[in-house]
Formats: sequence, C-alpha cells, structure tokens
Amino acid sequence: MATSASDARVMLQALEAGTAGVVLKTDDPLQVRELAAYLKTLNANQNKLALEVATVTSVQKVGMGDRVCVDLCSLLAPGEGMLIGNFARAAFLVHSECTESRYINSRPFRVNAGPVHAYTACPNDQTAYLAELKSGKEVLVVNAEGQQRSAIVGRVKIETRPLVLVEAETQDGQRHSILLQNAETVRLIGPCMTRSSVSNVEDKYAPSQTLMQSDVSGSQQSQSDAVSVSELQIGQPLYLHLQGAARHTGISIQENIVEK
Repeated sequence: MATSASDARVMLQALEAGTAGVVLKTDDPLQVRELAAYLKTLNANQNKLALEVATVTSVQKVGMGDRVCVDLCSLLAPGEGMLIGNFARAAFLVHSECTESRYINSRPFRVNAGPVHAYTACPNDQTAYLAELKSGKEVLVVNAEGQQRSAIVGRVKIETRPLVLVEAETQDGQRHSILLQNAETVRLIGPCMTRSSVSNVEDKYAPSQTLMQSDVSGSQQSQSDAVSVSELQIGQPLYLHLQGAARHTGISIQENIVEK
C-alpha cells in the first residue's frame, strides 16, 4: 500500500520488475492523477512510435548558438536517442554519444540535443523546449524501431557552439529541419545503407556507424546508421517522427498554425 504517487512508482519499479499491483491510499486527487499519468506512460512504452524516412536536402553551417547537452540518469544503448526538432510537427532521432571517438570517450548517458529553442519529445505525447529541461524532468528515449521508454534528466549543459542546419524532405514533399552542433560526435539515426548509396562520402572521420537493433526478446531485427552531422550528405535517409504542430505548454491542441 502506498500513500503517494511517488511511493507507488517505486513499488512498481522495484528490482526492475515491480510488484504485481499497488494500492494508493490518499485523499489527494492530485496524487491519483499523477499515478494515472505514470501508468499511461507505462502503457505507451509498450507501443511503438511511427517513424518516417526523410531524405536530406540541405546541410548548412549557420554560425554560433547556445546548444544543450542532456545528461540522463539512464544508459542509452546503440541505436537509441532523443526526438528533437526545430518545430513540434517533426522530430529527428538524435543519437546518444555512446559511440567511441578519437576526441572523447563514450558517454552513453548523453545526448547532444541541439539549441535552446528546439523541441524534444516527453512522455504522454508532450513536448518541452530544450531550455526548459532540468534535473528530474522526464524525456522520451526512442530507438530506430520506434520502441520508446522514459528517462530522467540528471543534468543539462548549455554552451555556445557552432551550429549546422539540416533540412530533410518526407515522401509527401514536406520539408523539416533541425539545428545541431557541428561536431563529429553529434549523430542522426537513419536506415542502414551502403557506403556507395550516398555520393562523395569520405571515410576519414568514419561518418556512420552501423547499429543492430533488437526487439525486447533480444533477437536481431534490422540495422540502422548513426551518421555524424559533420559528414551528412545530400540524399542521406534519416528517421523522424511526425505529430501535431500546434502546442500549448507542451500539450498538443487543435488550431491552425504556421511555423517556418
């Protein structure tokens, strides 16, 4: 028996398996709503997000900006990342820094997510600006199969860094974009492809890493690429998640909106 939503969550997560059930004893309706929202998140984690394939149409260096590194309280596996976008309507799958580099050690808890203005996906179909993230906030972690889970933010670092604008087009002809730090360690996830499929790709910085995706049973399903933004080429396929464009305090609403 629990007397608060936070205590109930601990019971449901105990030893990574949790109890078969929990009784919440409280007179506070806020505690009931908080626990209900958490249970909704658990159910959502069992469902896959739909990911679309978009083709890179433009990569431009745009100058300096304040970018956000998100350090999570969870380790991310190869192929996992956060959904980030310039607009709420389309979020690109940004890989964690789990990949080894000649410059830094692997940091599988970190996502170099983008500038302060960008949206990131959160549980319960909500979004947040990267500038709003802080210790204790929950964000969505997704892999190339669309499997999702929530993770707690441990720390956020905001620093001024050079930025690159990546634009990509989906099959319906719509263009979507993301701004990211222009660095080898920042990678976007897309379908696995042969090296010859993208023109003029150079090998000097090992621009992509092939990632084997697995389902919850551990069986191998498919492959994806984590491609460094410093080596992105026109025609490179990338994964993104499409959703409602109109947002108010991170919650999807129905209204006409134009963003560009």
